[in-house]
Amino acid sequence: MIRVLIVDDHAILRRGLAQIIAEAGDMQVCAEAATGAEAIRLAREQPVDVALLDITLPDRNGLDALKQLKKETPKLAVLMLSMHPEEIYALRAIKAGASGYLSKQSAPALLVTAIRQVAGGRRYISPLLAEALAGTLVGETERPAHATLSDREYETMRLIASGRTLTEIAAEMHLSVKTVSVYRARLLQKMHLKNNAELTHYALKEQLVD
Repeated sequence: MIRVLIVDDHAILRRGLAQIIAEAGDMQVCAEAATGAEAIRLAREQPVDVALLDITLPDRNGLDALKQLKKETPKLAVLMLSMHPEEIYALRAIKAGASGYLSKQSAPALLVTAIRQVAGGRRYISPLLAEALAGTLVGETERPAHATLSDREYETMRLIASGRTLTEIAAEMHLSVKTVSVYRARLLQKMHLKNNAELTHYALKEQLVD
């Protein structure tokens, strides 16, 4: 029996996922968490085979929670769930240690298949993600400018491009305004951009904002 931990701050979604898992027959939900900190604690306290981890959590970014989970429980297979399309976060999630990435709009059968696949030690890679992974094998000069950003810099860029102020970004990322300002300065320098307007134009052109 595959033991699954569901991590999402929406109770209705957790219930729906639990029902899909229960109907599969060869897997069961052993625990549920609404925050990254709770997920890390539960994974530490009990045996879990697969964690379904939302990328947007109230206490921390899902990628940060993913890195901590993999650090503390290296054998845990983590399947990222997100309302964001694959091109925004999937590649970063895989690089951070996720075994797969699935949109919340995916069919229930696809979720069950993905859980079985990652529980068996393999990765769940969609055709779109496979293409993105293949693209990372090209030369450094061919990589897009945003590929050079750290996960936090990337998230800062997306939030700025979405119209958030530094204060709002700091609250959402659970950081100080000063730290967010440092990320903003770094990403502008790395991407050779002058201001927020150029940054927003770039993000929209590259379809990094949904």
